[in-house]
Amino acid sequence: MDFGPFEYIVKRIDGDYAVLVRSDIESEDEKVVARALLPAEIMEGSKLRYECLSYTLI
Repeated sequence: MDFGPFEYIVKRIDGDYAVLVRSDIESEDEKVVARALLPAEIMEGSKLRYECLSYTLI
């Protein structure tokens, strides 16, 4: 299992979940993540870094 670092952009927020897309590579794959695992201040368009099982705002 690879623990990053990876960079994501919040594509959309859907209730208790956020849809993320990778921004550090070319990929159309979407990742659905529970908002409880993300920083509280995220909004659509926010940039996130995932590293060592943790998300932080960039």
